Amino acid sequence: MNSAVTDVEVSAPRESSSSAVNWGPIIAGAFAASTLTVVLMLIGSGLGLTMVSPWTGASASATTFAVSAAVWLVIVQWLSAGLGGYLTGRLRTKWVGIHDDEVYFRDTAHGFLAWALATLLVAGVLGSALSATVGAGVQAASNVAAGAAAGASSAATNAAGATDNNSLGYFVDMLFRPADTGAVAPAGQNDAGATAQATRILVVSAAKGEVSADDKAYLAKLVASRTGLSQADAAKRVDTVIAGIDDAKNKAKAAADTARKASATFALVGALSMIVGAFIASVAAALGGKQRDEDEALFVRG
Repeated sequence: MNSAVTDVEVSAPRESSSSAVNWGPIIAGAFAASTLTVVLMLIGSGLGLTMVSPWTGASASATTFAVSAAVWLVIVQWLSAGLGGYLTGRLRTKWVGIHDDEVYFRDTAHGFLAWALATLLVAGVLGSALSATVGAGVQAASNVAAGAAAGASSAATNAAGATDNNSLGYFVDMLFRPADTGAVAPAGQNDAGATAQATRILVVSAAKGEVSADDKAYLAKLVASRTGLSQADAAKRVDTVIAGIDDAKNKAKAAADTARKASATFALVGALSMIVGAFIASVAAALGGKQRDEDEALFVRG
């Protein structure tokens, strides 16, 4: 029994041999975005320097400076991302034989790739400066945390000969000022041994966070014997100096905490602006590609 077999040829859609990624427009858009970023960063640096002055009270506050820097960073990211994405969309060639949704997807993908490449280029040029800015808060905090221990070690080793270089030298000098502030202490009265002892007590106490009662009483005796003050007045001077040291330490901690918060805010705002910049680059590329196709269609019909 013979059966007739009909061969039916089924034609499947062929895969295009050309890549869906057009690197020429992507690279062009990335270079345009990174160049605009550098230019705007230089402008921002110039504007930032106008906010800083060596004269007391003439500079902008730290909060104002940090907010201005964050806002300018957002502006730089968005403008450069928009330019790079738009150029990427306008410069690509027309895709033929694909659905409009696929065209839209490819344009947005090209804009994102242009943004990513521009980000890598800018990071390579400005990476060290950005790392220094982000790490400023961490460095300041670590300096304050390690300062007391380093100072204690340095003072214990070199107190006799390096008191002038110690950060507590000013407060030690306050301790041993003569009772008559118009006179200078006689030679040998403010000897190096007493100064070294006082320095070690103050540094170690600063590292511990408090001055013990025994150390405070001994400091008062040292001050009374070297300055001519009564024991009660010497004790008051010791309390005043210790309060001054605590105030200076608290101000240093506050400055380090402010720098830490500013660095954290800068990093978070920068990350958020980059995410929004990626979105802007994608949308701008889609708009640029759509306008390119529409202009070509108008030209063909005309």
